[in-house]
Amino acid sequence: MVSAASWLSSVWTPVAGGVTAPVGFQAAGIAAGLKDSGKPDLALVLAPEAAVCAGTFTTSVVRAACVDLCAQRLQASNGQCRGVLINSGQANACTGDSGLIDSQRATQALADHLGLTSDQMLICSTGVIGVPIPMKVLLAGLDPLVEALAEDGGAAAAAAILTTDLVPKQIAVESEIDGRTVRIGGMAKGSGMIHPDMATMLGFLTCDAGVPSEAWQVIVQRAVQRSFNAITVDGDTSTNDTFLAFAAGDPLLSDQYEQLEQGVTLVAQHLARSIARDGEGATCLIEVRVEGAASEADALRMARTVCGSSLVKTAVHGRDPNWGRIVAAAGRSGVEFDPEEVSLWIGDHHLMESGQPLDFDRPAASIYLQQRSEGRYLDNDTVLIRLRIGSGPEEGRAWGCDLSDQYVRINADYTT
Repeated sequence: MVSAASWLSSVWTPVAGGVTAPVGFQAAGIAAGLKDSGKPDLALVLAPEAAVCAGTFTTSVVRAACVDLCAQRLQASNGQCRGVLINSGQANACTGDSGLIDSQRATQALADHLGLTSDQMLICSTGVIGVPIPMKVLLAGLDPLVEALAEDGGAAAAAAILTTDLVPKQIAVESEIDGRTVRIGGMAKGSGMIHPDMATMLGFLTCDAGVPSEAWQVIVQRAVQRSFNAITVDGDTSTNDTFLAFAAGDPLLSDQYEQLEQGVTLVAQHLARSIARDGEGATCLIEVRVEGAASEADALRMARTVCGSSLVKTAVHGRDPNWGRIVAAAGRSGVEFDPEEVSLWIGDHHLMESGQPLDFDRPAASIYLQQRSEGRYLDNDTVLIRLRIGSGPEEGRAWGCDLSDQYVRINADYTT
């Protein structure tokens, strides 16, 4: 998976434990029988008392009932929620009235097991759209799931939420804030149907610092814009995508929120990069940096457009430094800029300066692309594309992956 050590700042350093690294959090993951494969498929993350939760959700109008249920409960409780149940194998989307009924039954039954009220519990589902949860199986799995809750259960939970993912995705970091240690943990799933405005991804973050609900929501929303809303695999947005972030602990002062937000953003970006790197059929991660933009929104918009271009993605897969596809994608991003000010690099290879093409070593640039695909989950498997579009003060980054024939094979046979 994407290396945490190469990505984090000197202020936030990696530690073990995933979502259970922060003090007071517990998690579990078991094989309940929801998947025919026998792999883990049911997870639970439980926050301490007085936790607040912030969430962001799919922008699709076709939404799974669990998404609406989570959003409604967060709004009604001002973010006062204790945990989330996650089932893998069935999206429980487009399943009619039973979708909401089953989500409500599951959270009520879990709350009863934990001695909580149902409105304190959230639920996320992932899997095939149109397939309901086998409720008898899920309900039978709640006893062993609750029994498995542990302060070191982060890895088990991260494994239980996967679908077509090849690897679990988790991280934890810590930092000193005004003399105290603060930890942030995270886990996510996602491999296909990934595009900005969220996608078939689930993400969960935990933090052992206290933050008021309104401030926490702002921090989380900004982090999502710079992470999960800045990745793309295939241009499709899904029905179930959800990111939930829990915070519980001794309160921080408002002037300490900036350092906390840096940590939240780093964790979210690491998970987002891991999803993009694990894109179905992918051989490398693509990072697009846009510099010199008038606003961060413009930079992000252009970076996402370039990352999402099928022509750029296939060129990277073919180890073809076809830079014309990159500037063409930038030009249709909807961002206003002067083409005569554009400079472009692939890795260290300078291909364009002030709108003019440069002579460059095409075979060497192709070798750069080739080297990034020779081994999966290595620190050097990122293809860096850098665009400077002017002298503006802002920049933005987005992440994607190459597009291979394997992606077609995976998705052509997904339900058959």
